[in-house]
Amino acid sequence: MIPMKSVSIKEHKGGGGKYSCPPVQEEDEHHGDNIVVGADGGDNLRKVVVDPGRNVRIDGDGVNTCSCQIYCNRNDSVPSTTESPTRATNNNGGILNRSRSKRKSLWSRSQHSRRLKMIVPSAAGDEEEEVTLMYAQHERVPMKDFSAEVRANLDVGNFVHKATLLMDVMENSLESVVDLMLEELLAGNEREEAITKEAKSALFTHDSVHVLAKTIQGTSITEGCGFDYDQSWVCALCSLPSVQKRYVAIARLKYPANLGRNSQEARFIILVIAPTREKGTKNALETARTFATLLADMDCRQSLLEVKTEEDFKEALNTFAKDLQYQQSQQQRTRGSSRPSVGPFDGLNVVSGWFAKGIRMDLKRRRQHYWSDFKDGMIGHKSLHKLASTTLFLYFACILPSIAFGVLNDKNTHGEIDVKKVVIAQSISGIFFSIFGGQPLIVMLTTAPLALYIKIIYSICEDFDLPFTTMYTLVGMWNTFFLFIYSIFDASRLMKWSTRSTEEIFALFICIAFCVDAFKALAHSFDSYYHADGCSDPAIQNALNQTQNLTYDYSDASKAFSNATTTEASYAPTAHPFYYCQRENALLFLLLMFGTLWVGVTIFRFTKSPFLGASKREVVADYALPVAVLFMSFIGSYVFSDILLERFPYTPGPLFKPTLFEGINIYAVLGSMAVGFCLSLLFFMDQNISSAMVNSSQNKLRKGSAYHLDLFVVALLNLFLSLFCLPWVHAALPHSTLHVRALADITERVDQGHVYSIVVRVRETRLTTFFSHILIALSMFMIPVPLQYIPTAVLYGLFLYMAYTALDGNQLFERLLLLVTEQSAYPPNHYVRRVPQRKMHLFTATQLLQLAILCALGFAPWPYLKMVFPVIILAFLPIRHKLIPYLIPTKYLDALDRSH
Repeated sequence: MIPMKSVSIKEHKGGGGKYSCPPVQEEDEHHGDNIVVGADGGDNLRKVVVDPGRNVRIDGDGVNTCSCQIYCNRNDSVPSTTESPTRATNNNGGILNRSRSKRKSLWSRSQHSRRLKMIVPSAAGDEEEEVTLMYAQHERVPMKDFSAEVRANLDVGNFVHKATLLMDVMENSLESVVDLMLEELLAGNEREEAITKEAKSALFTHDSVHVLAKTIQGTSITEGCGFDYDQSWVCALCSLPSVQKRYVAIARLKYPANLGRNSQEARFIILVIAPTREKGTKNALETARTFATLLADMDCRQSLLEVKTEEDFKEALNTFAKDLQYQQSQQQRTRGSSRPSVGPFDGLNVVSGWFAKGIRMDLKRRRQHYWSDFKDGMIGHKSLHKLASTTLFLYFACILPSIAFGVLNDKNTHGEIDVKKVVIAQSISGIFFSIFGGQPLIVMLTTAPLALYIKIIYSICEDFDLPFTTMYTLVGMWNTFFLFIYSIFDASRLMKWSTRSTEEIFALFICIAFCVDAFKALAHSFDSYYHADGCSDPAIQNALNQTQNLTYDYSDASKAFSNATTTEASYAPTAHPFYYCQRENALLFLLLMFGTLWVGVTIFRFTKSPFLGASKREVVADYALPVAVLFMSFIGSYVFSDILLERFPYTPGPLFKPTLFEGINIYAVLGSMAVGFCLSLLFFMDQNISSAMVNSSQNKLRKGSAYHLDLFVVALLNLFLSLFCLPWVHAALPHSTLHVRALADITERVDQGHVYSIVVRVRETRLTTFFSHILIALSMFMIPVPLQYIPTAVLYGLFLYMAYTALDGNQLFERLLLLVTEQSAYPPNHYVRRVPQRKMHLFTATQLLQLAILCALGFAPWPYLKMVFPVIILAFLPIRHKLIPYLIPTKYLDALDRSH
């Protein structure tokens, strides 16, 4: 015989009318299960039998024998129907048969709000019931970490003694309890009635069914992969624009009350009200999360049920918060490291002692992935598209700075190192490193600090009457020697002390350097053309007036200008008086530079626009840099072809010319050794900081790093470049990190209204670097035409674009913005939660001081002072670990400065 179980039939409102059941005695553990009963059209008794695992059977004609003996009496009569029965289900999956009523729904609109309503007549016909749609959304929020999040203990300390406590409340309905809590919270407030009305409107849904709109409750996993709510407590929260401070009220009910579907045995109700424009860590959700974490613990609730007075209640809550902080801190210590602010570096924690052990370990780590470094660029979803777009991105991102630095070196060395030498050095270094380098995502490039050292070497040669090529080669050979020493004896292990703060200070300095170079070029253009002497000289103006009716062949001037082969021919105005005042050149320079920035950033941010599909937006954004350069070059060279723009100089000559060691003496060797040592420190810091930022954990690279091997390869590469008097190269920022981002699949996540970009995976391939530098090598055949059609203003616009895009993810820049950001708009970053605001701004101030020192030396007008620039970067490491901990506790530094 199939066993039966007793059920109680609760009142159900629906299309079939109302049914009520007499009280029943509990017969087994299943008493209280709910089922739905339909109408049968008569007044006779109905009996319901539930077979476990089977359908519900309803006998409408007679009474069958059953174990539960539950009879339902019909309260109101409904005309019987002859339509086919419909199916309804109960909570346990049982199916009920009922007849469908012929009554129709009525639709109407509210006179005031014009809201459309559906009215369903009741079973008796004398009542109307409104049917509403309720939207519910569940979201998991993490428990409050009392050991790390400073606001948790502050909230408990501030609100426990000030919170409104209601002990042993007798009300048993949700609305009456909330009314009582609001009355106690707002007692004495001049706007009590208005705030109460506004709070109830925010706390409850607006329709006829009054349900709490936003709540936090505890849940637990049950058997069968389901979950249960903790029915004994509920935390309601809302944000109001009319309040100026936060309110917290806690009510302890005298008896368990049924407050709704998920709070059928509630004993505690927490009410949190916060201002709408409140700091992210102090808003309603964060405050509610603090008290919800405490009430989620069964021991805490039990202790709060046993206390008799309000003072004991507050003391118990405070004590439990302190105990929770201690327990969580102990767990964190068991998981944490002794030096949590220093991040992991593959191969940097090995014990030195064997000759070139770091290089051999790097080779062993990267050798197994060598062939996959080529395959991963072509195999996989969207890999070919990423390969093409990243190759073009690297091509323009490398060749245009090479041209710009070539112009700078040409000017500083009077043609000894010119544009074509920089371009050929860039192509050689990129191809060589893409084949033999350990981490192929690092981009080699000649940089502004290297151009500065070249200028210093040329100044030394002029002061002491030394041949530049010989001195340049000697410095490069000494630099290579020291780099060999660093790589063979594992000096890169020092970089395990490099934290995120040091890396971001240097990265922000590079961005500032790009901007300074661009604005210097803009100022030079305005000084040369807009504020030229010819624009204010009366004699020149008279000459212009006399020749304004004469015809002048500007096409010949433009042709001569574009075919100039020397630096003087490219920059000096012609003899015609008009060329002494060319204000349109300066204005066009301004237009092209900022136009390149605007077009590039607009296309780069195209993924955030609503146009096209998501995949198509990503394709468009990947080509932001090439499109910006080509478009603005077309504007400058074709649309404004009548305006003679500056173009980079070009001097024909041999590309590879070995250095002839002439005029060497002991003083030249010793001097070159000193300069080479300082230069090697610059290489060491730039190379390793760039490698650390590329290999950061947020990029989710899987094949490991190769710090020692990369430094060794860079030493070999620069030895070759030095012998032919070609410009040096090393790992470059922000090109390396932007290269990683270009190869990455990125998704966006939203946390409390703030959008974050997260790297899903990165295609670790050598092909993008290899192909892009093959294109750069082929570009030697496009010098001077058509590359000279790229105006110098576009090159400096590229600098601004690179600086802007490199700011994404720089926490130093983000914290600088917080200084001028409204607190309610603070993002919910982990350091915002874990660090007091004053300590966070103090740490930002220490970084700003270091950045100011770096800028003062990097942009100083004295060239020899700039030689200590790399020494200052190296000195930031002991400053971070020895001095700053005296100002900021280690636990806060751990949150602010954890390596990625």
